[in-house]
Amino acid sequence: MNETAFKMLEFEKIKKELAQFALSELAKGRIEKLSPSTDYSVVRNWLSETTEAKEIIMKSSSVPLHGLQGISQVLKQFNKGIPFRPELIVVIMDLLESGKKLQQFMIGKEYLAPQISTYVYSISELGDLFEELSTCIKNNSIDDHASKELLKIRKKIRVLEDRIKEKLDTVLRSPAKRKYLQDTIISQRDGHYVIAVRAEYRKNIKGQIHDRSASGSTVFIEPEEVRRVQTELNELRADEYLEEQRILSTLTGLIESRQHELTINVETMAHYDFIFAKAKYSMSIGAREVELVKRNMIKINEGKHPLLGVSAVPLQVAIGEDFNSLVITGPNTGGKTVAIKTVGLLALMVQSGMHVPVGKGSKFGVFEKVLVDIGDGQSIEQSLSTFSSRITNIIEILKDTNSNSLVIIDELGSGTDPGEGMGLAVSILEQLNGQGATMLATTHYSEIKAFAENHPDFCNGSMEFDLITLKPLYRLIMGKAGESQAFSIALRLGLHPSIIERAHEVTYKEKKKYEAFQRDSKALLAQEQQLESTQTLKKKATKTKVSSDYSIGDSVNIPSMDTTGIVFKPEDESGNLIVMVKGEKMKLNHKRVSLHLPARELYPEGYDFDILFETKEDRKKKRQMEKGHVEGLSIEYASEE
Repeated sequence: MNETAFKMLEFEKIKKELAQFALSELAKGRIEKLSPSTDYSVVRNWLSETTEAKEIIMKSSSVPLHGLQGISQVLKQFNKGIPFRPELIVVIMDLLESGKKLQQFMIGKEYLAPQISTYVYSISELGDLFEELSTCIKNNSIDDHASKELLKIRKKIRVLEDRIKEKLDTVLRSPAKRKYLQDTIISQRDGHYVIAVRAEYRKNIKGQIHDRSASGSTVFIEPEEVRRVQTELNELRADEYLEEQRILSTLTGLIESRQHELTINVETMAHYDFIFAKAKYSMSIGAREVELVKRNMIKINEGKHPLLGVSAVPLQVAIGEDFNSLVITGPNTGGKTVAIKTVGLLALMVQSGMHVPVGKGSKFGVFEKVLVDIGDGQSIEQSLSTFSSRITNIIEILKDTNSNSLVIIDELGSGTDPGEGMGLAVSILEQLNGQGATMLATTHYSEIKAFAENHPDFCNGSMEFDLITLKPLYRLIMGKAGESQAFSIALRLGLHPSIIERAHEVTYKEKKKYEAFQRDSKALLAQEQQLESTQTLKKKATKTKVSSDYSIGDSVNIPSMDTTGIVFKPEDESGNLIVMVKGEKMKLNHKRVSLHLPARELYPEGYDFDILFETKEDRKKKRQMEKGHVEGLSIEYASEE
């Protein structure tokens, strides 16, 4: 399985939630390592285990599972050549006792759980071992009756301890020595019985100093009267220690001789904890066992994303029966990504032996690979763009995909030029389909809807959208291509229908009639004002163009000809003006010239510009014509183009 898929589908979060229902660290460790199986028989067995455990929980108030506290330390202690300490032996005794309880409980549940109830026969009762351990170890320590020798030694120790206490009581009650004492309590220091003496009187009490108080005002002295008895007591304590070690070594040998059975007991009890954790998790999310099929398909009825809880909208989806691939389109934030993540995550959970929150009739195949590309996956360290990062992931998916793969891709072809992105998306879908993948993909490219509509292996799907509330419904509709809803939303918010109709024509190269949602007079008036404002702006723009920045006689620079000219005629509506350049009139756009000197700075007021633009003969003809008609007299002008 692809680790990237686990991360993108949030499978690790599911395992963390599952681990909260396990009692033992060993079961939690199993959950941490849990990975979907690609073996149909294994998945079938795992699902049956979870179902049977759930049946038991529903019938019984409690299951006698063991937390296995301290058992890991016990397992590490085997064959180290070191005797087990009493507290570790207590852990083993608790394990044996709990195993017996679990065995008795599960044997009575064969009618509910014929499969997992048989596991309990792997637990060895080891009654002889338990009896020996419980005889020797009580209250986390070695019992007096663990051996005859230990009982004999401890009786002698108690006799000597009583004798020492009697001698010390005599010292404490002595009127002559009472003034030297700090208090009248007998205590122990390093295994020696001592009394508290004021530091300044330490020489008045014969004996050995074994300790001092933190302030130095008190010393703890073993009086000379008890020293001989204390020596004998120390020897007995040494004998006691040796006998205790002999007993612990014997018990350790007995335990290690049953290491195999104990290890199986631990594994079996941890496995029960693991199974019942899955059953408890199933109940917590309202899940059920699905039908497992031997074909590459997924059919989900009323499915929910397990991490969304009650807020999840039920999902209906089916792939692998009539078609192999589903392409989901629709508006952003409409739930497309959640839908495909739900399908992928539920597939991983099923193949991990977990129940999933779906309705009756749901079916899942067992996929060899689940390959996923969701999100931008941008890597700052590698300096990859969103598009580059996703294409890199797609390349890996193309390498790994086979006829038993579930491929999930979100917003295929996004992050680049729309035309090229759409082409890549179609090409990648065709290639993955050719490799036999079962596929779910989301896209915002409208062209892919047509591709999916016309391809026998593909089906369109869309996310439902409420045009009244302008909110997505997060409900997947199979067999219907989705729309971006941008035009519908704009129309609902009050944009004029004619503007949207033009946008539709530009986008889809077809005409479509849109009717306004608005019905009240104020809203309709506001819509009409949108167009009126546009017409007003157009008129203003036209007027601005007609009003020329140049006047007749202005000297202008002509950069393209590296020369200057004189304006003969100002700008027309198209922004063109006529300029006299070296005796010839040329039409030039106003953008190709710039003002050099205005006419007012070059010529006096009332200057006759005919002097500049007309020949002497033509000026003479014009004066004659102004006086009256002259037969046969004419003036010819060259074209201004």
